[in-house]
Amino acid sequence: MNKPQSFHVDTQRTEHANTVYLHGELDLSKVSDLRCALDTFIADTNRKLVLNLNGLHYIDSTGIGVIVSVLKARDVLKAPFEVQEIPPKIKRLFDLTGITPFLQPSEAAGKSQARVH
Repeated sequence: MNKPQSFHVDTQRTEHANTVYLHGELDLSKVSDLRCALDTFIADTNRKLVLNLNGLHYIDSTGIGVIVSVLKARDVLKAPFEVQEIPPKIKRLFDLTGITPFLQPSEAAGKSQARVH
């Protein structure tokens, strides 16, 4: 049996975007690590904030709460936020919890600039 994967975050800063890559399992015990990693990027409105979930294997409700809080903060700042490469298991969880529509752009309302790829 495989040992559960620990959680870690990698970041990449380019001229146009700050990308945060999530790896492993995100639960209550690791939410503060994610918040610390994101804090430096949330207020940077000169660059798009990209959350790449390709390496994420598990997320609980506290992790989802962090994503929702970032979405709200970036929306208030009128700053672009994008969620990329959501694994199918996690996409299904987002669908079941009802947050997927909020991660997708709302063309008519023009509210959120977030996208799910």
